[in-house]
Amino acid sequence: MKKELLFLVHRIPFPPNKGDKIRSYNILRHLARDWTVHLGGFVDDPDDWRHQAEVAAIGGGECRLLRLDPARAKGKSLRGLLDGRPLTLPYYADPALQAWVDELLRARPVGHVVVFSSAMAQFVEGHAGLRRVADFVDVDSDKWAQYADSKSWPMSALYRRESRTLLGYERRIAASFDATVFVSGDEAALFRRLAPETGARVHAVRNGVDTDYFSPTHALPGPYVGRGPVMVFTGAMDYWANVDAVRWFADEILPGVRREIAEAEFFIVGSRPAPEVRALGEREGITVTGAVEDIRPYVAHARLAVVPMRIARGVQNKVLEAMSLARPVVLSPEGAEGIDAEDGKHFLVGRDAGELCQGVLRCLREDHSAMGEAARRRVLVEYGWEPSLRRFDELLEEKDGNQVVHV
Repeated sequence: MKKELLFLVHRIPFPPNKGDKIRSYNILRHLARDWTVHLGGFVDDPDDWRHQAEVAAIGGGECRLLRLDPARAKGKSLRGLLDGRPLTLPYYADPALQAWVDELLRARPVGHVVVFSSAMAQFVEGHAGLRRVADFVDVDSDKWAQYADSKSWPMSALYRRESRTLLGYERRIAASFDATVFVSGDEAALFRRLAPETGARVHAVRNGVDTDYFSPTHALPGPYVGRGPVMVFTGAMDYWANVDAVRWFADEILPGVRREIAEAEFFIVGSRPAPEVRALGEREGITVTGAVEDIRPYVAHARLAVVPMRIARGVQNKVLEAMSLARPVVLSPEGAEGIDAEDGKHFLVGRDAGELCQGVLRCLREDHSAMGEAARRRVLVEYGWEPSLRRFDELLEEKDGNQVVHV
């Protein structure tokens, strides 16, 4: 009989169509092989409710998913200004989910917990007798500091406060849980610098990619019939870091590209495009698709993928997916962070708008299929999900979290 485990997620881990859901979905599938997984969390996209039964069946245990209205949650988050908490905690705080967690842990023989994102740790802080593993994924507190640098007052001050208070909470969780996980060695090292008292409890479990699904061998229909050479960016387009990236590319990089290659086109592919992203679609040479059923054709048939991130933490799944599809990728240092690959061999890194423009032009003018093939081979060797996720098995063993696994 399988042992029982509680898995708490801030967003339903299905469908795996954006960065955090890709990771949480693969963790859920991996855990469910050896555990009966009780799943608790939130649904912030009404369309995702249709997947509730499917995702519940993966874990095999109880499933409690609650509606999260982003507008209402933002209002709730302001309570943090009154009591000194980071705004992230009241954003996700929910008495109904807390009651379900408490009752589940009272009634079921659950001895292990995995929480996905620091905000979900609040639901098991009072249950110290469990073996608790937190997957922070990224150092979110540092991400808020990056947001602050890109905003003007008063938002910059609010974001700096969130960075400071959230770091304090992250440190408290990392010190009290058995293990805390980040998506890359770079993220783990950053957190150790920010929270040196947690050092040996901090580990890296990097992302993978489904190399069979994201394979260049699939006969995918071409979405660019009659178009010029295409540069593509993929991602959730209501996420501020992605919004910033495509706006910067459209303002500072694309004009230089189109001066040299007038027929070049930029496709922005992803769900829920923010108003400023939709506005980019009105410019010549830019297409904003919104949500698509399958992003693979858009990447596979593009001349190259571009990932001009200026605000980033962790690993960009869009880079791994494009590499797995054997597409050349031109990206910023922030986009390349945490990916074990070589500039000039597996992708092209541009440190500023000028270098990114030159990298794009190189890929549009020259045959870079060899780079795409090298990228595919790199992903096959280094980025399978199963080898990475075995680290969770080790961290969940009944051992001292300080001695289980090393980065």
